[in-house]
Amino acid sequence: MKQTVAALTCSLVLLAPPTWADENPVIVDALSSYLDFAEYSSSLIWPEQIPKEDWKKVFIVDARDAAQFAKEHIAGAVNIEWRQAVARRTELPTDRMVVVYCNSGSLSAQAVFALRLLGHDNVKVLQDGFDGWKNKGGFDAHVRASQPSGH
Repeated sequence: MKQTVAALTCSLVLLAPPTWADENPVIVDALSSYLDFAEYSSSLIWPEQIPKEDWKKVFIVDARDAAQFAKEHIAGAVNIEWRQAVARRTELPTDRMVVVYCNSGSLSAQAVFALRLLGHDNVKVLQDGFDGWKNKGGFDAHVRASQPSGH
């Protein structure tokens, strides 16, 4: 019940003017309560942490705009722009990991924060975003990270 009240209250924060949160102790308390129990890095995942064969089990969300998605995206990704994440949250599965990415990870982090406040504990930000994923080897990032460095 407490998580539901906190989630509903916090979702209002996302729609409210920034100064309202400073003046509303209920919202400040709800955010503080959430952050008190949030585990460090529980909402982050690095490309190297996902073996190539496990990517098929992940629900991938590209949080960039439609034009960027159309130009290039991670194979199998669904395009839900970061601003639409809360409105389209019912499209996300609850029975498997959901990985959200943008170009660098900053906008997708905002979407994931909002979704986690609403109880979607299975949602994670792809650290370093699409750019980092490509630079680390894409689906092969796990294999590349597991190989000896050659020093």
